[in-house]
Amino acid sequence: MCGGREAKAPSLAKPQAMGEGLTTSNIERARLGVILVDHGSRRDESNEMLLDVVRDFQAATGFAIVEPAHMELAEPSIETAFSRCVAQGATTVVVFPYLLSPGRHWNEDIPRLAAAAARQHPGIRYLVTAPFGLHPLMSEIMRQRIEHCLAHTQGVADACELCAGTDHCQLRGGASNST
Repeated sequence: MCGGREAKAPSLAKPQAMGEGLTTSNIERARLGVILVDHGSRRDESNEMLLDVVRDFQAATGFAIVEPAHMELAEPSIETAFSRCVAQGATTVVVFPYLLSPGRHWNEDIPRLAAAAARQHPGIRYLVTAPFGLHPLMSEIMRQRIEHCLAHTQGVADACELCAGTDHCQLRGGASNST
């Protein structure tokens, strides 16, 4: 028992990927809008990266209506993105927090901003999903990034799209411990 609950034996079967095999048959995909919302930054490069994320996500998933939004500090806002989804025919809008952890922004800020945006569009349903958090694929993504960066330091791979042209992704020496 753990915390008053009986511990479950670990499954030996490969776990099903989150969302795998699930369908949204009761929601017409052509009428589904998706908003990918990040924190927002004062740095244009950071805000522009979300546009690449949206483009890649749309190409990979086939969702027809996908809009970027920044929670704060930059445009487009959640309200603007929500309106753009509705203008393209969305009757359901899914807001995906492009964030790692479920902190205050996911618990309070994004739901509040999404609710305010939805009030401008009576009859439009919306959902704020969970952020990445402990998604099963995050470990694989981290492993790939680590292996690629290490391969780059050994001259076996080019710098990744984030590190290209910078002095990042280089092995550095630690402080010497001489006395």
